[in-house]
Amino acid sequence: MLFDIMDYISSGQYEMIFIQAASILFVIFCTLPVHEYAHAWMAVRLGDDTPRLAGRLTLRPMAHIDPIGAIMIFLVGFGYARPVSVNMHNLKNGRKSFALVALAGPVSNLIMAFIFLVCKTVVDVLFVKAGIPVAVYTVLAYFFIYAASINISLAVFNLLPIPPLDGSRIFNLILPEKYYYTVMRYERYIRLALFVLLWIGVLSKPLMWLSDIVYSGLNWVASLPFTLTGIL
Repeated sequence: MLFDIMDYISSGQYEMIFIQAASILFVIFCTLPVHEYAHAWMAVRLGDDTPRLAGRLTLRPMAHIDPIGAIMIFLVGFGYARPVSVNMHNLKNGRKSFALVALAGPVSNLIMAFIFLVCKTVVDVLFVKAGIPVAVYTVLAYFFIYAASINISLAVFNLLPIPPLDGSRIFNLILPEKYYYTVMRYERYIRLALFVLLWIGVLSKPLMWLSDIVYSGLNWVASLPFTLTGIL
């Protein structure tokens, strides 16, 4: 993300900086809270009231935003919010329910990405059929593209089986419990290493490749009804 902005500055595309920054802020303050709310909602539904008692069963942005995770979105396009605390022993089916709670966040990101891609397709239709101004089309189309892309990146990133990401909670299903808690003791150091690997490109490049594949698939599904009906 940072390198994209630098490219826009060097090429004089200042309007693209505004569009990308606006979409990133939208994701941080509007969709990251949905991601964490999904975790909290699923945990409460499966028997653990901890998220509600901790004030996490809410869509208020400041209840969920992690400053470092938000900065990472600006720098490398991948990041995270403040994890929702869940007591696995309160869940109805233990580790299986814990995995469902973890999965709820990335799934919410993919649902939001799909909605944004449908909105982008609608904007395409309005541009082709109704002739909306090019400037309006550019702002709306790129906003929805960036918002969808960031949500997909967050989903892919959070599914990595690395603490403190959601994938590590899902991986808990197959990892012996004693090893899982051993890994979790070093979560702070693993998080720092994760940031470094993203910054130097060791992880960001393969993650971007996976995100592009997911984006293409969701975009194809989002545009399919419009293509089949001949609207586009």
